[in-house]
Amino acid sequence: MADERAMREDFEDDWDAETDDEGLDDNESAREDGEAGLPAGHRSGFVAVVGRPNVGKSSLMNAFLGEEVAIVSPKSQTTRNRLLGILDRPDAQIVFVDTPGIHQPRHRLGQYMLETAAGAIPDADVILHVVDLSVEPQGGDAATARLIAGRSHAPAILALNKVDRVGPADLQRRVDAYCALGDFADWMLVSARRGDNLDRLLDMIVARLPEGPRYYPADQVTDQHERFMAGEFIRQQILLQTDQEIPHGVAVVIEEFKERRPGLVYIEATIYVERESHKGIVIGNRGERLKQIGQRARADIERLLEQKVYLELRVRVRKDWREDPRQLRDFGYTDRQG
Repeated sequence: MADERAMREDFEDDWDAETDDEGLDDNESAREDGEAGLPAGHRSGFVAVVGRPNVGKSSLMNAFLGEEVAIVSPKSQTTRNRLLGILDRPDAQIVFVDTPGIHQPRHRLGQYMLETAAGAIPDADVILHVVDLSVEPQGGDAATARLIAGRSHAPAILALNKVDRVGPADLQRRVDAYCALGDFADWMLVSARRGDNLDRLLDMIVARLPEGPRYYPADQVTDQHERFMAGEFIRQQILLQTDQEIPHGVAVVIEEFKERRPGLVYIEATIYVERESHKGIVIGNRGERLKQIGQRARADIERLLEQKVYLELRVRVRKDWREDPRQLRDFGYTDRQG
């Protein structure tokens, strides 16, 4: 989060210069705040959303934002990069930092993902540790709690997600087991799917953010470019429509992204897999699966861009790319984000 830290320092210098001027009475200070569009006591900061894979981190962030900024799927390790989701409300700007799941890496890509997740923790103003209450605590939950304790002094809030899937007989025991994993400032039972208690959890987060300015324009919801999001929507459809062994070995590269004429964007993308057999699975019988992936991804991209999209997909093999530093770099997985 080096970029976020630099941005924070620049804004805080400006914030201090504006609010520490001597000779301003209360009315003048209030008038300056009003001109800036921010009320007195406005809070802002970065919230690292961390946890083991598949606990609902991205779903929770999307639910807060009210739109799909991070892709989601039932497959573990869907999130690979650090992704910001920006929520602006009158009294606060909350910058969620969605991260890959904390897991034991089995290849270089997994190591990159772990370092990305761990790197989001030290500079965050609040840590949101998300767990899956529908199951007993796992090794990844304990590992996440240890990472938080070892890398941050910021308040950590425990989000006990998927409460809608827990029976009354198991609820208190599960809550106690998860709360025992770390020293949490607070906790809340939530359901990202149904929206249970999201407003209460958000208030908990805001109450622990420092006073400060907006770091991003009020209408910005993510730091990612449309080109990146298009690749993620394609990868999401591959995750949703292929077998368990395929998704983790898939990378998507946007080769071309340009407006061909007003109202029509042309996108050319290459889907990389690790095995020839995987290529056949992604393409499907007579190309039917690839066609379906393209149709559904195109619909998602059109909603994002609010214009028509012509999407062209091809599938190629790069053997064992997850272990190859050069290929990881080609696919954008080696620029450290924390």
